[in-house]
Amino acid sequence: MTSAQPSSEVAELIRRIEQNLSPANTFRNLVKRRSTLAERMAYLNVPGVSIAIINNHQIEWAKGYGVLQAGQPELVNTATLFQCASISKPVAAVTALRLVEAGQLDLDEDVNEKLISWKVPPTAFQSANSSGTWQPRLTVRQLLSHTAGLTVHGFPGYAPDEEIPTLLQVLDGTPPANSPAIRVDTLPGLQYRYSGGGYCILQQLLIDVTGKRYPDLVRELVLDPVGMHDSTSEQPLPANLLKNATAGHHNSAKPVVGLRHIYPEIAAAGLWSTPSDLARFALALQAAKAGVPNALLSQQTMQQMFTKQAPERKGESCGLGIFLQGEDKTPRFEHSGGNEGFICLLQAYQNLGIGAVVMTNSDTGWHLVPEIMQAIAEEYAWPDYQPPEPEAIIVQPQVQESYVGKYEVKENFHFTITQQDGQLFLHTVGQDAIQLFAQSEINYFMEAINAKVTFSKEQNGQVTALRFKQNGREISAKKTQ
Repeated sequence: MTSAQPSSEVAELIRRIEQNLSPANTFRNLVKRRSTLAERMAYLNVPGVSIAIINNHQIEWAKGYGVLQAGQPELVNTATLFQCASISKPVAAVTALRLVEAGQLDLDEDVNEKLISWKVPPTAFQSANSSGTWQPRLTVRQLLSHTAGLTVHGFPGYAPDEEIPTLLQVLDGTPPANSPAIRVDTLPGLQYRYSGGGYCILQQLLIDVTGKRYPDLVRELVLDPVGMHDSTSEQPLPANLLKNATAGHHNSAKPVVGLRHIYPEIAAAGLWSTPSDLARFALALQAAKAGVPNALLSQQTMQQMFTKQAPERKGESCGLGIFLQGEDKTPRFEHSGGNEGFICLLQAYQNLGIGAVVMTNSDTGWHLVPEIMQAIAEEYAWPDYQPPEPEAIIVQPQVQESYVGKYEVKENFHFTITQQDGQLFLHTVGQDAIQLFAQSEINYFMEAINAKVTFSKEQNGQVTALRFKQNGREISAKKTQ
């Protein structure tokens, strides 16, 4: 359903998007295969999807698809709550930046000066030559930009019947926390390394500086001023909101244990929201960047938020709590999110008043979300959005024959590469085969999903492994036969 009846022109545009999904990676010299959104949801076992579109500096339309829980009749609507996962981070960043503007925090001050309930601990060292401790100095700027040298990339969350740790237990990795202690193990300020752990430190800092519960602070400084009235940082989700909240699902459309995990790491992963509310958040950032009076943040602060804070890593350019993409004349900001059973993505242009938010209630949303975004970008002619399309080439069958075999990822999970009629295919347990297209002798792309495979060879030509790459992540698999 949509939040308002769209015009006939917009309704036709929505219909074209729904009919025009194709793999995010395709090839110049291959005919694009098109599928409907309903077909891709069924194929990928994604029970529910919700979309909101920003155009002309406003939410032009929003629509929900599918169901809240596989096998149940309740339909997704525009007010249905999804877990935002890591899109919680830019909301936390804006909360912190509002305190910076209020003079309660300094971007470049040692956070231990303001932390009360917990302190960033010293790092102990001992060798044959010396022993002692070294006290790292971390700043809010480093926490927001993933440059603080901290451990712990992300968090698995907790099933409702599990004991939930306090934030202090999460910070120190003590039971019942299911993640390691958050510690500095790299020189702060030197390089980008994604750390959800840094946002747990930020969460504790905001609590200590204001003396307020984190959910109350986020509502006061961000959610209410932006008009995000369908959003909450309460963990677990209050009972009165459960009736229109999605369940998370694994790739077989099986709900996660307990339907949805609980995240005490709220600043890093705990926000519940809708695409429309996240679109309102994006609009607020765009307004602040444009210098609109009484905006959520000042234009000067937004300029810092949208400034790269560290050298790029694998194409990731991080500002303060947000990732930066696009050309110099058409810069974009974005953040993705992935909790247990939930995948989502926010993308918007800094200066153009356009963008979109897509949220799904399945792990396989990793495949579907980029396809939806690409269809939106094509229909709205987003500038400088589409990546260059690689061109498929022909590799000699005898070379491809050397890639055929089994590649072990982990115990009881492997890739199998086969060749048929001169084409390579990748097989995984319980999935249909996916065709591989060669971009070079060792590099292959998939059309069915946004992924690529690179084969590793010894100098004598023996194939020893493959690397499966998707969404900035890389998985190695050793050839076993």
